[in-house]
Amino acid sequence: MANQPDDSFEIAARARGLLHVAGVDEVGRGPLCGPVTAAAVILDPAHIPAGLNDSKKLSAKRRAELVAQITATADWCVAHASVEEIDALNILQASHLAMCRAIEGLKTTPDHVLVDGNRLPKALTISAETLVKGDGRSVSIAAASILAKEARDALMVDLAQQYPGYGWERNAGYPTKDHLQALLDLGVTPVHRRSFKPVHNILCQAKTVTP
Repeated sequence: MANQPDDSFEIAARARGLLHVAGVDEVGRGPLCGPVTAAAVILDPAHIPAGLNDSKKLSAKRRAELVAQITATADWCVAHASVEEIDALNILQASHLAMCRAIEGLKTTPDHVLVDGNRLPKALTISAETLVKGDGRSVSIAAASILAKEARDALMVDLAQQYPGYGWERNAGYPTKDHLQALLDLGVTPVHRRSFKPVHNILCQAKTVTP
């Protein structure tokens, strides 16, 4: 299959003596509610699950199968930054905080980190490089993207049961038509990101219309 991620970045790092290479990715920068979630994965070079890819290109069934394989063979960690941290820091800094927490949660301190995107977290002190669209290029980042997405989706299903009516079990908190309508009809929940414009605007309107 074309454009399948491979382990060339990991092999290149190991050739430079950087033996433990972690892939890092986050999910949840765009939603209006819930945490931003990151995962860090150090794959076992001898046991790389077949079919790793950008989580968005895989079916839910395939992602679930790969989660089982990744967690059985790799050193991995999933971490979050809360809604409060997103509102206090901004979404980019909060996503970097979640990434750093995921890296710190690994059993082995990585020698090198492959970070999806074009910016490294400022707090990262280990050897690292960014890979734009890394989840489609590096198997380690692809594995991290799968773990992060599955973990956050499951968390949003749980939150949907606590706050029914917003459709989070389907939209994962993204600003879909049904979610935006529910915001207008049902109001803002404690897990909505108040710094995000659609939520902020509704809060401002509520303040304006309240006598």
